[in-house]
Amino acid sequence: MALSSHTLRTISMPMGMVIGALLCREVAWVDGVTRGLLTPSFIFAMLFLTFCRVDARKIRFSWMHLWLILFQIVGSVAIYFALAGWDAIAQGAMVCILTPVAMAAVVIGGMLGANVETMAAYSLLCNFVIALVAPIMLHEFGNGECNMAQILQRVAPLLIAPFVMGQLCRFGAPKVAGWVTRHSQISFYIWLLSLVVIIGRTTCFLLDYEADRGVEIALAAVALVICLLQFKLGRMIGRRYGDAAAGGQSLGQKNTVLAVWLSQAFLDPISCVAPTAYIVWQNLVNSYQIYRAGKS
Repeated sequence: MALSSHTLRTISMPMGMVIGALLCREVAWVDGVTRGLLTPSFIFAMLFLTFCRVDARKIRFSWMHLWLILFQIVGSVAIYFALAGWDAIAQGAMVCILTPVAMAAVVIGGMLGANVETMAAYSLLCNFVIALVAPIMLHEFGNGECNMAQILQRVAPLLIAPFVMGQLCRFGAPKVAGWVTRHSQISFYIWLLSLVVIIGRTTCFLLDYEADRGVEIALAAVALVICLLQFKLGRMIGRRYGDAAAGGQSLGQKNTVLAVWLSQAFLDPISCVAPTAYIVWQNLVNSYQIYRAGKS
């Protein structure tokens, strides 16, 4: 019997993680051949495809967006100083909160009944603000291997350029933008590919890197608490403004591909265990939410 689209999407996220872990050596080899360009390319593609569907003239910001972004900035700084005695754990926790909303959150949010325009507005706001804030925090709390100008040069274009190009596509090549709108599910599948790559890379890293297993377990546990807290708090904020699903996905579902890349590039490499574990936790939460939405 053929599987329904709903069932396929429910199981595809856990399957992507399993495939990435099992084929970790092959994935790492491909990533090495491309000189590490797979991850930033996937991030850019997902953002571009999403912003091609967003009409900047219809973007409306609300107080909900302000509270969500304030939590991300203040919360990431607060958690870092709260755990400052354990550098890697503090960095991992910080990046789990600081990282902007995932592009797939708009897709998942739509499946859960969220207002897509509300989520698109927050995605735009969040990516712009984090593109400016992240380099400062990564410079202050990171490994010191890159100065702020170098971090800004690598992070900001990756988050801002897709919006500019997406809007240029809407006005300069409306047929292309229309095709992207009709095939919006492409973002979901690119995200699945990026999930396979990032899980594969991180699995290889953990296999080859001699780290304290206690630190790794602590990072995974902290990521679980932060994940559940952000989904819960996001839904509480969203409910006050009439859209619990949008609030929950906007705050809880992170661009973990970007988070792992930031951790490996600018923080203590072992801190990437936290956003990697966050991938698992948020996908389990999403699979459960999709399952419940399909039953209701």
